[in-house]
Amino acid sequence: MVAAVAGCGGSAGGGAVPSTARAGASAATDRGGPRPPAAQAAQAAQAAPAVPAVPAVLPGPARAEEEAGGEAVARKAEAARTALETARRWGLARLPLPAPQPPAGRPELRAAQGVKLADGLPPVVYRVPTEQPIVFLTVDDGAEKDPEFSRMAAELGIPLSTFVADYLARSDYGYFRRLSEQGDAVNNHTINHRNLKVLDYATQRDEICRQQDQLEGQIGSRPRLFRPPYGEYNEDTLRAAGSCGIEAVPLWNEEAFPDRMEYRYEDQRLHPGDIILTHFRGTDLWPGTMPDLLRKVVDEVTAQGFALARLDDYL
Repeated sequence: MVAAVAGCGGSAGGGAVPSTARAGASAATDRGGPRPPAAQAAQAAQAAPAVPAVPAVLPGPARAEEEAGGEAVARKAEAARTALETARRWGLARLPLPAPQPPAGRPELRAAQGVKLADGLPPVVYRVPTEQPIVFLTVDDGAEKDPEFSRMAAELGIPLSTFVADYLARSDYGYFRRLSEQGDAVNNHTINHRNLKVLDYATQRDEICRQQDQLEGQIGSRPRLFRPPYGEYNEDTLRAAGSCGIEAVPLWNEEAFPDRMEYRYEDQRLHPGDIILTHFRGTDLWPGTMPDLLRKVVDEVTAQGFALARLDDYL
C-alpha cells in the first residue's frame, strides 16, 4: 500500500516531493537522460499501438455456447428449487437422494447372502447384490387405492414395485393401470392371497398362473416377478411360478409402517440392495395414511444415506 501511495504522487513518508527533486527530474527529461519509472510507463503507453477492447458479448458459436451453458445452469437451479419445494410440500424432512442410472442389463444372480438359487427354479431374493447405496420399496396386496399416495410418489419421483392380489385389486384395476403408466411395475401376488405352502402343486399353479393372466389382461403386460403371500413358499411354489413365466421371487429384509420401520437384522440398519415391504392399507388398519407411510419410508431411507431404486430394473 505504501508503494502504491508513493507511486500516486506522494513520498514513502507521505510528505510532498521536494522542488529540487522535481526540477532534477525535469532537467533529466529535457536532456534525454534516464526518466523516472512513472514517466517511462506513461511514455510507453503513448508509444504502444492501441489494443482493441474485448467485445462485451462473444460472437458467433462462442456466444451460442455461452448462452446454452447459462441456460443449462439456470434450468438445473430451477429444477433443484422445484424439487425442494415439492419435498417440503409433502412434509419430507429433506430432499430424497437421487438413484443412480439403472444397469444396462439386469445383473446375474449368484448364490450369496440374500439370494437363494436352485437349478431350474426362479431365484428367491431378499437382498439384491449391489454395492451402490440403493434400496427398493415394494407394496403388496391392493386393498387401499389412495390417489394421494400415487400422486406423491409421482411428484417426488419415488419408484415402486407393486405385488397385487386379484381379490383385493379387482374393485379398481384402473388405479394399478395408472401406477403402471407412471412407471411402477404391477407384479403377481396370487388370485386369493392364500398361504401357498399348505396347498398342493395344482392349486398353487392355479393361484399364480390365473393372476398372471388377469394382470396381463388388466394392465397390459405379463409380470416377471412374483411374491408369495406371507412370504410362505416351497419347491412346488417355485416350480409353479416358473411354469407361468416368473423369473424371480423377491421377499424382503425390512417392513415399513406409517409410524415405524421393522428390520430383520440386529443392527437395525438398511444395507445396499435391501428390499423393503409395505402394503396398500388405510387408516382403518394403520395409524396413518398411505402418504404418511411413504413419508416415513423416504425420510428413513434418506437419513441413512440411501436412494430408492426400481426393483424391476435389477431383477
